[in-house]
Amino acid sequence: MKLLAINPGSTSTKIAVYDGLEPMISQTLRHQAEELAPFPKILDQYHFRKKIIINFLKSQHISLNSLDVIVGRGGLLKPIPGGVYRVNDTMISDLRKEIMGEHASNIGGILAYEIAKDIGKDIPSFIVDPVVVDEMEPLARYSGMPELPRVSIFHALNQKAVARRHARETGKSYEKLNLIVVHLGGGISVGVHKNGKVIDVNNALDGEGPFGPERSGTLPVGALAKLCFSGRYLFTDIRKKITGRGGLVAYLSTNTANEVELRIAEGDTFAQEIFEAMAYQVAKEIGACATVLFGKIDGILITGGLAHSERFIELIKERCNFLAPIYIYPGEDEMQALAESVYFALKGEQEIKEYK
Repeated sequence: MKLLAINPGSTSTKIAVYDGLEPMISQTLRHQAEELAPFPKILDQYHFRKKIIINFLKSQHISLNSLDVIVGRGGLLKPIPGGVYRVNDTMISDLRKEIMGEHASNIGGILAYEIAKDIGKDIPSFIVDPVVVDEMEPLARYSGMPELPRVSIFHALNQKAVARRHARETGKSYEKLNLIVVHLGGGISVGVHKNGKVIDVNNALDGEGPFGPERSGTLPVGALAKLCFSGRYLFTDIRKKITGRGGLVAYLSTNTANEVELRIAEGDTFAQEIFEAMAYQVAKEIGACATVLFGKIDGILITGGLAHSERFIELIKERCNFLAPIYIYPGEDEMQALAESVYFALKGEQEIKEYK
């Protein structure tokens, strides 16, 4: 079984080809800001990204006709339980309509579906654990304003992949563990995993929770309301300040921890304070999640690109060590998670679900 996995990010497209569960190639195709500038919306980048993927496969002498299955990262669909979903016309329609918002992951299912259709011969396409996986418990949905219930939008694929990996490595069942999983990416999500379900998590897309490299985090709502009606900004401007131009970008004009740490090393005390404030908010969110589990926590798992920063991890550990053992899984396990889930689903060991 030769499988192509596609994972679009805000400034990159990760692709990998697997022979069964063995990776043949894996590459992150990075997109410069000037390359993406001509596209007003993320969905407008579809043809640009598709061409880059196909050209890269050709450069690696991998024929499209040799592929048996394609899987893309799931996007902002209707809230659904976690699992493997076949891409169908209803899903494509909802992705194109951006029914739950705009995000780079929306292109994943579309790319998988369209490339499979180009190949023909009934090549199936799938998504796995999209960002809208919703397993929240009823109490977690209340916000304090009936018109605005809390919703589940987070880094579901990587959080669940890391949780399952941790369970395997410790010889335990994911369905029997109480975990807090922290994804440190352009946005930061902190999820409460209880018996295999994410029963509470911050909406990392809309800026809820800790601020991150590109997200504003939870904001003072009164001040935000005044800003929205100040006449200085359009809705799209506010959205960008929350998602894309918030967090480190807003304070320090960069979204990379490496650059911030270089500034700190050069004596930039403001950069140091912002870095510490981001870690402070992550630790504070972990503490809040601990109460959801009544303090009965088997482990705190920290993953994502920012988990490579030893300085940042130590700032979190200093505040959270007393809660539970902390395990670090730097980077992302998303490509392997996509491939493994589809592989076992096609072998009949995991259910293939239909999106409706």
